[in-house]
Amino acid sequence: MARGYRKLGRTKDQRKALLRSLVTALLDKERIETTEAKAREASRIAEHLITLAKEGGLANYRRALAFLYDESVAKKLFDQIGPRYKDRNGGYTRVLKTGYRRGDAAPLAILELV
Repeated sequence: MARGYRKLGRTKDQRKALLRSLVTALLDKERIETTEAKAREASRIAEHLITLAKEGGLANYRRALAFLYDESVAKKLFDQIGPRYKDRNGGYTRVLKTGYRRGDAAPLAILELV
């Protein structure tokens, strides 16, 4: 596979909106089910946002807020999730394969915070 990122069969703006909504839902609910490819891409972004929350600061809060759709999720990220992983050096998310979707046999996965 080529380096970089998965295109997920979407244009750039559609892909960005999809990943923003997946990451916002993940940080809000702390566990989501989606396709394996989408889960792996959302995991990369979620790891980066959690790292920003660990460092703290107003500039990092605004960077996270610019990406996330919901301000309450950004507040939760910086108040609860970031401090929870203060002593951990990465690996904040886990992707568990769950099987295949019935309609198109796409591989499904659960993306959750560790």
